[in-house]
Amino acid sequence: MINDTHPLVAGVRLRPATPGDAESFAETLTRSRAYMRRWEPVRPEAFYTPQGQAQRLSGLLADRDAGRAMPWVLADEEDRVVGAMTLASIERGPFRNARLGYWVDVDRAGQGLATAAVGQVCEMARDGLGLHRIEAGTVVDNTASQRVLAKAGFELIGTAPRYLHINGAWQDHRMFQRILHDGPPQR
Repeated sequence: MINDTHPLVAGVRLRPATPGDAESFAETLTRSRAYMRRWEPVRPEAFYTPQGQAQRLSGLLADRDAGRAMPWVLADEEDRVVGAMTLASIERGPFRNARLGYWVDVDRAGQGLATAAVGQVCEMARDGLGLHRIEAGTVVDNTASQRVLAKAGFELIGTAPRYLHINGAWQDHRMFQRILHDGPPQR
């Protein structure tokens, strides 16, 4: 289930990230850079190159192989990256938690892709990873992302002052969680 491809909306599917996605990531992130600047850390120029994305993907895939993360891409009909979903900081034991991060290409924003993908990731986190809870944070003024989380069943649990260094400054974040099930840990 985790390594499968899942159709979403508008000819886009959710699939696991691969090393071969580096060039497509670089193109999409470069195109969407100005759009996402308000909600992203300041990145070095190398981040927006195929080599920078290959290095980033290598780290994400190593974390996946170690059970600490699960990176997916939103891929269009030509298998180009048009967004990404990542479960990071996966914890087992009694917590069974992960942190969700996501973004969608500027040309695909507002089409329901993020909402559909977040819902699918939550199902895979529950059924494939056996997680109990997913948390996510958004910069306080990122109302579009907050709507995505609300539509996907997340609840607001508070505000974290100066939570992450975003767009050159420590930014307050609204914190959300989704409880996936109330059963005992599966494994």
